[in-house]
Amino acid sequence: MRKFIPEKVRLIPKEATKVFEGRIYDVYQWPQKLFDGSTETFEMLSRADTVKIIALVNEKELKSLQNIKNEQMVMDDSDQEADNLSCDRRKIIITHQTQPRKDWFYDYPGGRVDAEDESELKAAKRELREETGLVFKNWKLVEVNQPFSKIDWLVYTFVASELAAQTQQELDAGEKIEVLAVSLLELQELAKSEDPQFLRFKGFENVKSINELLNQPELYKY
Repeated sequence: MRKFIPEKVRLIPKEATKVFEGRIYDVYQWPQKLFDGSTETFEMLSRADTVKIIALVNEKELKSLQNIKNEQMVMDDSDQEADNLSCDRRKIIITHQTQPRKDWFYDYPGGRVDAEDESELKAAKRELREETGLVFKNWKLVEVNQPFSKIDWLVYTFVASELAAQTQQELDAGEKIEVLAVSLLELQELAKSEDPQFLRFKGFENVKSINELLNQPELYKY
């Protein structure tokens, strides 16, 4: 059950009928009256919504964590100087992962909203804990987008802060996930490379500090 639906997204109308049910995608059709009075069958796909999480840790929190890669990436002198001047010592948690029939790629923690999840926020907390073993206290919904207008599918992006606990990863059989902590500049450089999948979000290129991430407007209060 979606708790928040932004304006100007295209969803499957209530009168539509499901004509095919797949493991990921379902197909819906409905009769649509046209401007000349004739009727034509319209069609859309549907799939489970997904969540992604931009989780932030400070130096003290990072030192307390186990099995988190915190390697300094190689940058040229100008980039290194900009990194030292523009950001504090907080880091962003991302994943380096592979799945069957996929090469290794960088991404935020995240995944599907399951039928058992009470809300998008519940799904985000579950996915972050399963993929990274991390639990956070503060959560903010900062973006919701519809990747394709022909698919009833929304992607919810959350910012999480204030580490509460670390537990064991609970990975699916089709997942291999390494957890990394990177600076904002390192993240932005990775987002420009060929390896990331979904490291970008609206306005990301203009974010200049961790505080700007934390101060993104909250779209919905869960």
